[in-house]
Amino acid sequence: MKKNVGSFDQIIRIVLGFGIGIAGLIYQSWWGLIGIIPIATALINFCPLYALFGLSTSKKVK
Repeated sequence: MKKNVGSFDQIIRIVLGFGIGIAGLIYQSWWGLIGIIPIATALINFCPLYALFGLSTSKKVK
């Protein structure tokens, strides 16, 4: 797996993931579990959708 999630994107994904999870807890909904997806992709620095479309937000290493 080639890393394709940059540091700024990683921070956004973690904040968004926790926000979704907290909203799920507040509204007592199972939809809050969807917050796991952006958190997981941020922690492993890989997004399958980015790979599918050939995108990357990580810095290029020479």
